[in-house]
Amino acid sequence: MQIISKISLFLFIFATSLILTASAPVNLCLLGLLRAEKINQFGENGSVGQSGESGQPGQDGENMTIFADGSAQNLDLTGQEGVNGENGIDGADSSCLSQPPNVAYNLSAAEGGNGGDGGNGGNGGNGGSLTVYTTNPENLRQIIVNAAGGQGGQGGQGGQGGNGCDCIDPYWNITSCDGNPGEQNYNCQTQEFRCQDGRNGQNGRNGVQGQNGLPGKLTLIALNKPLDADKPSATVTFAELNSKGFNLSRNRWETLTGATALFATGSVIDDRYLMMVERNERSFLLQWQAPQPFDQFAEQNMTISLVDDGNIDVKLPDELWLEATTQNQGEFTEFIVYNAIFSRDAVRIASEGISGKGTELKLTLVDQANLSELITTEFQIKYKITRSDPRLRPVSTYSTKFEGDIPAELVDYQGDRFTLNIGQLPVDPKYFRSDLGIEIEVIANRSFAGYSRTQKLIIKDVIGPFR
Repeated sequence: MQIISKISLFLFIFATSLILTASAPVNLCLLGLLRAEKINQFGENGSVGQSGESGQPGQDGENMTIFADGSAQNLDLTGQEGVNGENGIDGADSSCLSQPPNVAYNLSAAEGGNGGDGGNGGNGGNGGSLTVYTTNPENLRQIIVNAAGGQGGQGGQGGQGGNGCDCIDPYWNITSCDGNPGEQNYNCQTQEFRCQDGRNGQNGRNGVQGQNGLPGKLTLIALNKPLDADKPSATVTFAELNSKGFNLSRNRWETLTGATALFATGSVIDDRYLMMVERNERSFLLQWQAPQPFDQFAEQNMTISLVDDGNIDVKLPDELWLEATTQNQGEFTEFIVYNAIFSRDAVRIASEGISGKGTELKLTLVDQANLSELITTEFQIKYKITRSDPRLRPVSTYSTKFEGDIPAELVDYQGDRFTLNIGQLPVDPKYFRSDLGIEIEVIANRSFAGYSRTQKLIIKDVIGPFR
């Protein structure tokens, strides 16, 4: 029975070991235990090599402006080459010492140092830009131009990794015993130890080659004198525009191809080039013919812009309403003002209250800015009644009896005064009798020369003799 029990125990342990071997998590745990065994290094690791410096970029070629009159010229606008990157320093070999003999632990030899990375090459400089003034493009055929970009610098070589140390004795056994020989409890065990060779250092990465510079670009101007700067837009006061005007200019450009073919054979330049095809110049003058005093508007600003078709666009301040027209005469644009008002003055209508009752109920409004001869006015009203006096406290018992545009024939105009014949509205006359509380909401729509604003007034009162 004892022999069978031992055999059963052996089979159980063997089967269990097979199961554990087939299980990934258990294998990882065993691997972790093996890694956790004590390993001592002997010798000194080699130092890491220093990385090489990156190369400096090449300088851009000289930008140049010339007048082409048919004379032969040789222009060098090349960009400089980028500087090569430095090589990385080799990693140092490990310092090898004698392997300790017959130690009761695992060993690893010293490792070599990694090589330093090579420095990147510097980018090549771009070719210089060339601006040519000429009234005859054929003159460019007498010019050789080299506006090539510089070559990018070479990347430095990575340093070599240093050598690691080798083990003299990769395996050895050490036997240890418990108890005394010949005694029953005497027991000996033999354990195997190993030595791992030192790793060689990794080689450093090679540096990246620098990018080549771009070729220079051509700008061609069909003039024989220096080109004035653009002034396509400006914000100017009315005072300046009225006294001396303002000059605007705009240069029109096109991007074309075939620049290389314009020059002498062997020239190097970007094939796409910019050509000025037209220069527009125009003067702008403000003519004040308005009856309103100019001094009230002299410090207002106007933004003027010369557009591609040669005309001038005008942008006025939002707070200013002008009745004006634009006239082109030769190289001049005149902006003629016939009337001018501030938009805030369009909404200065005030109520002078109601009068009368019944069909004679009227509401009088007055334009405090005295501009009604210029401004068109239309009215909308909402007429509401209540049994309470709305002048004393807020009222929530209103009943609306009319809402909409008031017919033009019910509005009497006398200069800057407006009389609205409320009692003539298509409403039952009983809603205009004495002692009724009323609320009249007036919307005045004011318009002038294409501009418009609205103003709302609310009048609360009581009809009749007890007002």
